[in-house]
Amino acid sequence: MVTMAQRIEALRTERNLSRPALSAALGFPKNAAEKFETGRQTPSQSQQEQLASYFGVTLAYLRGEVDVREEGQGTWLERAYAEEDPAPAPAVRKAAGPTVVQSSGGSQDGAVFTALLKSPAFQSLIRSTVLDVLRSPEGQALLDQAVKKERSRC
Repeated sequence: MVTMAQRIEALRTERNLSRPALSAALGFPKNAAEKFETGRQTPSQSQQEQLASYFGVTLAYLRGEVDVREEGQGTWLERAYAEEDPAPAPAVRKAAGPTVVQSSGGSQDGAVFTALLKSPAFQSLIRSTVLDVLRSPEGQALLDQAVKKERSRC
């Protein structure tokens, strides 16, 4: 995953600016860009907005949350949550066995996964699924096994 410090440095070097020149262009203290790029200081919300505006990118791109620079070109996940009336979550079906998810190793995988984890709808879905599993007879059996195992360690 790309960090905000890495994004700021990449955007600055694309424009062939020195760190002091970037700081001066935005009205920041002379060594602010250096601190941002080395990770010694995180830009405030207003500084992040200034940086994003100056470079013509979204805040999400600047922060390393997405790999798409401009609004309207987001991932399918971002576009789905931009709708006013999002579709209801699909029904959860019980899997026959454990599910293994393997990343393709692409650079956008981290950004999409991070966006998914931050989604309130996804968090709610996971929370309700976990509670349903824990309330089931199989879930109760797993809890009992875990308690017995922990008691035997003591």
